[in-house]
Amino acid sequence: MAWTHKEGRGSIFRNEDKSDDKDRDYSGQLNVEGRMFWVSGYIAETKTGKKFLNLVIKPQQDAAPDKTRPLGAAMGDCIPFAPEVR
Repeated sequence: MAWTHKEGRGSIFRNEDKSDDKDRDYSGQLNVEGRMFWVSGYIAETKTGKKFLNLVIKPQQDAAPDKTRPLGAAMGDCIPFAPEVR
C-alpha cells in the first residue's frame, strides 16, 4: 500500500533538480477531503524586498485521458450545429 497524507495535510520538498530559473523551487502533495493535489512552490520577492512562497495547487487525476481515440469519435457523423446542405 502506497503512503498517503492524512486528510487536511500535505508536504513540500525542495526541488534539487532545478535546471531553469522558472522551475518550481518546491514540490509536493496535499490531501483535501480525500482528494489528492500537486503542490508547487516558487520563491518570490515583493517590491520592498520581502521574500515569500508563491503556491500553485493542481488536482491529481486518477486516470490519464484516452488520447488514442479522437475527440470527435464520440459524436460520430452527427454535427447538430452544422447547417443542412441541399
